[in-house]
Amino acid sequence: MELRLAGVGHSYAGREVLRDIDLKVPEGEIVCIVGPSGCGKSTLLRMMGGLEQPARGEVLQVGQPPQGCLNPLTFIFQDFALLPWRSVAGNVSLVLEDHPIGRDEARAMVADVLGRTRLTEFADALPRQLSGGMKQRVAIARALVVRPAVLLMDEPLSALDSQTRELLMEDLVGLWTRQPFTAVYVTHNLAEAVRLGHRIVVLSRRPGELREVVSLDKPLADRGYGDADLEVTQKHLWELMRAEAAAADAELLRG
Repeated sequence: MELRLAGVGHSYAGREVLRDIDLKVPEGEIVCIVGPSGCGKSTLLRMMGGLEQPARGEVLQVGQPPQGCLNPLTFIFQDFALLPWRSVAGNVSLVLEDHPIGRDEARAMVADVLGRTRLTEFADALPRQLSGGMKQRVAIARALVVRPAVLLMDEPLSALDSQTRELLMEDLVGLWTRQPFTAVYVTHNLAEAVRLGHRIVVLSRRPGELREVVSLDKPLADRGYGDADLEVTQKHLWELMRAEAAAADAELLRG
């Protein structure tokens, strides 16, 4: 299943935040969205996931969800939102409890996703026993267990330190390489975007308009820290955004 946006625009209290967004999120690709502060990145993501409806245009789901999909559109946020009294396995299984799934099947699904996210040995641990990176890995496992058609990720690594971000980017690349998934990944971090994105969507400052879509052909598994090709792309992205980022920050300060 892929997502298509046609002429999407939106306003809050008479202030236009998004304008005429035409975009395709192809099946099996990670599409990163970057842009200056306040340009509408998270608003656009919420519209893709149906949490908000655009004032103009439409968001279309094209094609069929994958076999066994329980929740076509699934979010991962910066906040891990784990229940402190439930174990790692209990937090992951929580999202299965509203579905007509037998106990044995649910256990098998949880065991599978814990294995894919390298959490098997922590299945019985409580959130307070985990680092920030481990908690976010649990949140990723919880999202994957429902076999989503599209993962919608809103700055999932921004609260973590640089070393932990690097490790989790490696985890995401490994997950995608073993079993490709479709994702939209909102970030303000250009290094994350060039590391994880098959396509990078650059929005202008408010009202957010589509400035450019940058495609990266280098396989995810071949990208790494200090990659010269990625640094060239990252520099290009920053050149697209530099002046508008400064103007956007000034606008936010003025309110």
